[in-house]
Amino acid sequence: MKEGNIREWNQHSIDSTWAPTSPFEGAATAEPAAEREPSRVSQTWKETITDAWVACGAFEWLALGYLAATSLLVVLFAGNLAHPFQLLGANAFVAGIIFSLCYIQARFAEREAVHGPSFSCDWWHFWRHWYPHLFFLFCFEELAYLMTLVTPHWQDAKLIAFDYWLTGVHPSVWLEQFATPVRNDAMQLVYFTYFAYLVIVGFVLYIRKDWRGYWSVMTYSITGYMIGYFIAMFFPIESPWFSMAGWWKEPLHGGPFTAMMSFIEHYGRVRGAAFPSAHVTGATAALWGAWRFRRWLFWALLPLYVGMCLSTIWGRYHYCADVFGGIITGTLGYLIGAWIMTRPDAVTTAELSAEE
Repeated sequence: MKEGNIREWNQHSIDSTWAPTSPFEGAATAEPAAEREPSRVSQTWKETITDAWVACGAFEWLALGYLAATSLLVVLFAGNLAHPFQLLGANAFVAGIIFSLCYIQARFAEREAVHGPSFSCDWWHFWRHWYPHLFFLFCFEELAYLMTLVTPHWQDAKLIAFDYWLTGVHPSVWLEQFATPVRNDAMQLVYFTYFAYLVIVGFVLYIRKDWRGYWSVMTYSITGYMIGYFIAMFFPIESPWFSMAGWWKEPLHGGPFTAMMSFIEHYGRVRGAAFPSAHVTGATAALWGAWRFRRWLFWALLPLYVGMCLSTIWGRYHYCADVFGGIITGTLGYLIGAWIMTRPDAVTTAELSAEE
């Protein structure tokens, strides 16, 4: 038995020794390992993107959808734009930031659940919640390059005629008779409060850790803005500041707030996108959010909101039609946004866990 085993082993050794070999044999055995490496990288990327998407909430659904829709429009109407590839690149870059921010914050939220709070967790938590304000600013500034997307001609004459039909006068010209430096400065101050509505409502909900309320208000706002921005792309309005220049006797003179707004308008003004008024749209959506989640804040902001709507005409920034359009789009943003927030995972899993 033992001798037979030895004979069998010797024969196997001889066969192995004299067996012909191929120069491609080693490569053939190594090839599957080389092929596995790209597939492993691909699988890692897929898992990362999937995790990032899971971390996204209703706000991100709309933000990424808006970037995708505007990018599609840029491709379809590229011939009407001066720099279509730069716009596509900017949209892709911003989308990447949103995905990255959601993914990173979700990972840190998981770490916080295990190891407890840390500065890094708080840092990413803060930016995850407050980046929407920067996103709104990006979208508004981008509109300056999308005004010729579909229609290369301004449509202000239609709104000038509408305002005159509605009021019997040209409102911004008629209001000039009441202008004084003190009144002008007061109006410019009230106009500036536009920047504060969403910040104030969001801050109150943020410090109270009302995450569903917070993301609801952000979702109302982005829905309203999206509606307004798409209207602006297809119906470009320049604003009275440009289209009615020379209709007034003199510029509006005032104090520090007038000077501040002149500085902001000089360096940050978007030529176009006046209809519907983004100022009124955003303020209306934020005010509806206050009504739903902090009623006392709604009543506190309402007088400023009314004054802000008037100041858009007083300051020659908008037509009456722009204000009405902003109220409608802001209200639609609230109604549609409230419905979107009823969807599963409208608020991210990490935030729901924290809320519970």
